[in-house]
Amino acid sequence: MGIVVIGDVFIDVKGYSTAPFIPGGRNAGVIQQIHGGVGRNVVEDIANIELKPTFVSLVDDDAMGDDVIRKLERHKVDTRYMRKVKNGMGTWLAVFDQDGEVVASISKRPDHRPIEQILDEHGDEIFQDADSVVIEIDIDKEIVKKTFHYAEKYGKKVYALVSNMTIAIERRDFLRRTACFVCNQQEAGILFSEDYGDLKPEEMARCLAKRIQSAHIPKMVITMGSDGAAYADQEGKWGVYPAMKVDVVDTTGAGDAFFAGVCVGLTYGKTMREACAIGTRLSSTVICTSENICPRFMPEEFDLDR
Repeated sequence: MGIVVIGDVFIDVKGYSTAPFIPGGRNAGVIQQIHGGVGRNVVEDIANIELKPTFVSLVDDDAMGDDVIRKLERHKVDTRYMRKVKNGMGTWLAVFDQDGEVVASISKRPDHRPIEQILDEHGDEIFQDADSVVIEIDIDKEIVKKTFHYAEKYGKKVYALVSNMTIAIERRDFLRRTACFVCNQQEAGILFSEDYGDLKPEEMARCLAKRIQSAHIPKMVITMGSDGAAYADQEGKWGVYPAMKVDVVDTTGAGDAFFAGVCVGLTYGKTMREACAIGTRLSSTVICTSENICPRFMPEEFDLDR
């Protein structure tokens, strides 16, 4: 069944300023509407390494929902555990400045409750043949509980990422049960109640090695934008992987692509550093386009132990 991803589908409405952005002013630019959502981005990134993941999610019961499913199926995502329901998809409205950075956004979350029903009805068949499991740790708590229940029942590793850290910090017990948790530098500061804004990558990595010991998180990676990523595990290993230098168009989806690469690497036999290398390569291909996902790669390019 490959990697199972449990998460959201969003429709992203993105406006790009073609001149220096003026807050509160009228800014000429370009507007695009594309498929998004953390879970959807991650599952398509994994599919673009030809790994045929399975997606447990929801879409709206309309033409847009049908379009999302058709696109995922073209990328060889297993969509049989997706459901069409009212308010199944979220919406993200974002404005970007001339440098590709988000300057304003509004988000509407979907109704997650039908995902719990999917797990109740099909949890055993979904998890027993999974290579690993991915979940947005801040999704509804009952869904997170059921995910860990089935994953532990069948001995599957769970990889977690976050959309809203203020929710995730209430779930530290689940973070301790993950195989690896990935977040950005600001989110890590919220998690550990510290300010990491001025830390350099090696300082961040050394600090992370200490923090995950006391927090009992098995493995963790912190993305640091153009400074790369810091990583550490419970065995005391830590390090930094540098970012690739590219021209930034839109940073949306870069973190999701990085996470997908880390998850793929760790699922299929790579070290933390090697997994971060895969994540860095995927994310670097996202930020130089207006797309939310990476282009296609062959799994042989990453020498995965499948």
